[in-house]
Amino acid sequence: MQRSELRKQLRLARQQLTRAQQDKAAEAVLQRLCDLPLLSHATYAACYLPNDGEVSLTPFIKHCWQSKATSHPMRCNTTLPVLHPVCKGHLLFLGYDAQTHMVKNTFAIPEPELACQNIVPMRHHSVIFMPLVGFDSQGNRLGMGGGFYDRTLASVREAHTRPALVGIAHDCQHVDRLPVQSWDVPLDAIVTPTQTITFNQK
Repeated sequence: MQRSELRKQLRLARQQLTRAQQDKAAEAVLQRLCDLPLLSHATYAACYLPNDGEVSLTPFIKHCWQSKATSHPMRCNTTLPVLHPVCKGHLLFLGYDAQTHMVKNTFAIPEPELACQNIVPMRHHSVIFMPLVGFDSQGNRLGMGGGFYDRTLASVREAHTRPALVGIAHDCQHVDRLPVQSWDVPLDAIVTPTQTITFNQK
Protein backbone atom coordinates (compact mmCIF):
# COMPACT_ATOMS: atom_id res chain seq x y z
CA MET A 1 0.00 0.00 0.00
CA GLN A 2 1.25 3.51 -0.81
CA ARG A 3 2.30 5.68 2.12
CA SER A 4 -0.34 8.28 1.26
CA GLU A 5 -3.19 5.76 1.31
CA LEU A 6 -1.89 4.13 4.49
CA ARG A 7 -1.60 7.53 6.13
CA LYS A 8 -5.20 8.33 5.20
CA GLN A 9 -6.52 5.08 6.70
CA LEU A 10 -4.54 5.36 9.93
CA ARG A 11 -5.46 8.99 10.47
CA LEU A 12 -9.13 8.11 10.07
CA ALA A 13 -8.79 5.30 12.63
CA ARG A 14 -7.48 7.61 15.35
CA GLN A 15 -9.86 10.44 14.45
CA GLN A 16 -12.80 8.09 15.05
CA LEU A 17 -11.80 7.40 18.66
CA THR A 18 -14.25 8.89 21.16
CA ARG A 19 -13.27 11.49 23.74
CA ALA A 20 -13.56 8.84 26.46
CA GLN A 21 -11.23 6.53 24.52
CA GLN A 22 -8.76 9.37 23.99
CA ASP A 23 -8.77 10.28 27.69
CA LYS A 24 -8.28 6.65 28.68
CA ALA A 25 -5.41 6.31 26.22
CA ALA A 26 -3.69 9.44 27.54
CA GLU A 27 -3.84 8.19 31.14
CA ALA A 28 -2.58 4.74 30.16
CA VAL A 29 0.34 6.26 28.24
CA LEU A 30 1.14 8.47 31.24
CA GLN A 31 1.54 5.39 33.44
CA ARG A 32 3.77 3.69 30.89
CA LEU A 33 5.95 6.76 30.44
CA CYS A 34 6.43 7.07 34.20
CA ASP A 35 7.77 3.51 34.17
CA LEU A 36 10.40 4.23 31.50
CA PRO A 37 13.88 3.88 33.07
CA LEU A 38 15.29 6.64 30.86
CA LEU A 39 13.04 9.20 32.55
CA SER A 40 14.38 8.58 36.05
CA HIS A 41 17.33 10.92 35.38
CA ALA A 42 16.01 12.85 32.39
CA THR A 43 16.85 16.54 32.00
CA TYR A 44 14.56 17.66 29.20
CA ALA A 45 11.76 15.78 27.47
CA ALA A 46 10.43 17.13 24.19
CA CYS A 47 6.67 16.64 24.11
CA TYR A 48 3.90 17.78 21.77
CA LEU A 49 0.33 19.01 21.96
CA PRO A 50 -2.21 16.63 20.39
CA ASN A 51 -3.66 17.25 16.95
CA ASP A 52 -5.70 15.18 14.51
CA GLY A 53 -6.50 12.46 17.03
CA GLU A 54 -2.97 11.96 18.37
CA VAL A 55 -2.49 10.55 21.88
CA SER A 56 -2.42 13.47 24.28
CA LEU A 57 0.71 13.98 26.39
CA THR A 58 -1.00 16.65 28.50
CA PRO A 59 -1.38 14.36 31.56
CA PHE A 60 2.33 13.50 31.31
CA ILE A 61 3.34 17.14 30.90
CA LYS A 62 1.32 18.18 33.96
CA HIS A 63 2.83 15.27 35.89
CA CYS A 64 6.30 16.60 35.06
CA TRP A 65 5.37 20.09 36.22
CA GLN A 66 3.94 18.79 39.49
CA SER A 67 6.92 16.51 40.10
CA LYS A 68 9.35 19.42 39.77
CA ALA A 69 7.57 21.17 42.63
CA THR A 70 7.94 18.16 44.94
CA SER A 71 10.59 15.66 45.97
CA HIS A 72 9.41 13.22 43.30
CA PRO A 73 12.42 11.39 41.77
CA MET A 74 11.33 12.25 38.22
CA ARG A 75 11.94 15.97 37.84
CA CYS A 76 12.04 16.43 34.10
CA ASN A 77 11.70 19.73 32.25
CA THR A 78 9.40 19.79 29.24
CA THR A 79 9.77 21.41 25.83
CA LEU A 80 7.53 21.73 22.77
CA PRO A 81 8.40 21.86 19.07
CA VAL A 82 8.25 25.20 17.27
CA LEU A 83 8.40 25.68 13.51
CA HIS A 84 11.86 27.03 12.65
CA PRO A 85 11.53 30.64 11.41
CA VAL A 86 14.53 30.40 9.07
CA CYS A 87 15.23 26.75 8.21
CA LYS A 88 12.00 25.77 6.48
CA GLY A 89 10.76 22.30 7.39
CA HIS A 90 12.80 22.11 10.61
CA LEU A 91 11.85 22.36 14.27
CA LEU A 92 13.23 24.10 17.32
CA PHE A 93 12.39 23.03 20.87
CA LEU A 94 11.45 25.64 23.44
CA GLY A 95 10.92 25.31 27.17
CA TYR A 96 7.30 24.81 28.16
CA ASP A 97 5.60 25.33 31.51
CA ALA A 98 2.31 26.64 32.84
CA GLN A 99 3.40 30.26 32.32
CA THR A 100 4.56 29.88 28.71
CA HIS A 101 2.91 32.29 26.28
CA MET A 102 1.46 30.30 23.39
CA VAL A 103 0.70 31.28 19.80
CA LYS A 104 -0.77 29.32 16.90
CA ASN A 105 1.54 28.32 14.06
CA THR A 106 0.68 28.07 10.36
CA PHE A 107 -1.01 24.71 11.02
CA ALA A 108 -3.17 26.28 13.77
CA ILE A 109 -1.30 24.22 16.39
CA PRO A 110 -0.39 26.06 19.62
CA GLU A 111 3.35 26.44 20.21
CA PRO A 112 5.50 28.54 22.57
CA GLU A 113 6.12 32.07 21.34
CA LEU A 114 9.60 32.13 19.84
CA ALA A 115 12.22 33.61 22.16
CA CYS A 116 15.89 32.80 21.67
CA GLN A 117 16.57 32.54 25.39
CA ASN A 118 13.99 29.75 25.68
CA ILE A 119 15.45 27.51 22.97
CA VAL A 120 16.69 24.19 24.38
CA PRO A 121 19.40 22.60 22.17
CA MET A 122 18.86 19.05 20.96
CA ARG A 123 21.89 17.79 22.90
CA HIS A 124 20.30 18.89 26.19
CA HIS A 125 17.32 16.59 25.71
CA SER A 126 17.20 13.12 27.23
CA VAL A 127 14.20 12.05 25.18
CA ILE A 128 12.07 13.29 22.31
CA PHE A 129 8.48 12.06 22.31
CA MET A 130 7.17 12.04 18.76
CA PRO A 131 3.60 11.83 17.49
CA LEU A 132 3.02 9.52 14.56
CA VAL A 133 0.41 8.27 12.13
CA GLY A 134 1.64 4.68 11.95
CA PHE A 135 4.36 2.39 13.28
CA ASP A 136 5.60 -1.15 12.78
CA SER A 137 7.38 -3.72 14.93
CA GLN A 138 10.79 -2.73 13.54
CA GLY A 139 10.64 0.79 14.98
CA ASN A 140 9.72 2.56 11.77
CA ARG A 141 7.49 5.62 12.01
CA LEU A 142 5.02 7.10 9.54
CA GLY A 143 4.40 10.78 10.17
CA MET A 144 1.97 13.29 8.72
CA GLY A 145 4.10 13.70 5.61
CA GLY A 146 5.78 17.04 6.34
CA GLY A 147 9.12 15.50 7.30
CA PHE A 148 9.69 17.98 10.14
CA TYR A 149 11.04 15.47 12.66
CA ASP A 150 13.10 13.56 10.08
CA ARG A 151 14.86 16.72 8.89
CA THR A 152 15.36 18.03 12.43
CA LEU A 153 16.79 14.75 13.71
CA ALA A 154 18.96 13.97 10.67
CA SER A 155 21.98 15.70 12.23
CA VAL A 156 21.91 13.51 15.35
CA ARG A 157 20.88 10.26 13.67
CA GLU A 158 24.36 8.71 13.79
CA ALA A 159 25.60 10.48 16.91
CA HIS A 160 26.83 8.30 19.77
CA THR A 161 25.16 10.57 22.30
CA ARG A 162 21.69 11.72 21.34
CA PRO A 163 18.21 11.90 22.81
CA ALA A 164 16.16 8.71 22.90
CA LEU A 165 13.48 8.85 20.21
CA VAL A 166 10.16 7.53 21.48
CA GLY A 167 7.01 7.34 19.37
CA ILE A 168 3.61 7.77 21.03
CA ALA A 169 0.62 6.10 19.39
CA HIS A 170 -2.75 4.45 19.73
CA ASP A 171 -2.74 0.67 19.31
CA CYS A 172 -4.86 1.04 16.16
CA GLN A 173 -1.91 2.75 14.46
CA HIS A 174 0.19 -0.43 14.33
CA VAL A 175 0.84 -2.06 10.96
CA ASP A 176 2.83 -5.17 10.06
CA ARG A 177 5.41 -3.39 7.94
CA LEU A 178 5.78 0.22 6.86
CA PRO A 179 7.27 1.27 3.52
CA VAL A 180 10.54 2.94 4.55
CA GLN A 181 12.39 5.82 2.89
CA SER A 182 16.12 6.54 3.23
CA TRP A 183 15.48 9.72 5.21
CA ASP A 184 13.18 8.10 7.77
CA VAL A 185 14.63 8.21 11.29
CA PRO A 186 13.88 4.99 13.21
CA LEU A 187 12.61 5.05 16.78
CA ASP A 188 14.23 3.68 19.93
CA ALA A 189 10.86 2.83 21.46
CA ILE A 190 7.12 2.95 20.90
CA VAL A 191 4.64 3.56 23.72
CA THR A 192 0.93 2.83 23.29
CA PRO A 193 -1.81 2.50 25.92
CA THR A 194 -1.19 -1.27 26.14
CA GLN A 195 2.48 -1.82 25.35
CA THR A 196 6.01 -0.46 25.43
CA ILE A 197 8.21 -1.73 22.60
CA THR A 198 11.95 -1.02 22.63
CA PHE A 199 14.45 -1.32 19.80
CA ASN A 200 18.25 -1.32 19.68
CA GLN A 201 18.72 1.60 17.30
CA LYS A 202 21.57 3.43 19.04
